Amino acid sequence: MKSTHTIAALIVASTAVLSGCASTSSDPYNNSTYNNNSGYNSTASAGYGTIDSIQVTRGAAHTSGGGAVVGGLVGALVGNQIGSGSGRTAATVAGAVGGAVVGNNVEANRAQNGQDMYQINVRLDNGDYRTVVQDSVYDLRVGNRVRLVDGRVYRY
Repeated sequence: MKSTHTIAALIVASTAVLSGCASTSSDPYNNSTYNNNSGYNSTASAGYGTIDSIQVTRGAAHTSGGGAVVGGLVGALVGNQIGSGSGRTAATVAGAVGGAVVGNNVEANRAQNGQDMYQINVRLDNGDYRTVVQDSVYDLRVGNRVRLVDGRVYRY
């Protein structure tokens, strides 16, 4: 009975710890806009301008943490089958940690290698430059007249 409570406590604790590692952000770039001349962050409307360049960057793959949780649970169950007494407890903890690492790696490998993000450099009508990172460019091309609204570039 004691080992059942120990296993349950380990599972709850590992789930709590691993859920803190999960990323809740769906957009790693946060569609932020920044001013190259002054260096401060701004997500407010910036006005009108012309696209100077568009560069494609590969976003980082993010995992939800579900693979780590499931892997940790499976690892703890397998580790619990090994040894007895304090050796069993150590094997359960080691199995949970190892399973979490393996589970997270499996989830990352199955996920996309990241989403293409587009870095759009815009020369504003007032002479300033803005760089906007967004997930799509639709029909935007270098030389297009554009409008910046809330950190996104739209064709004008």
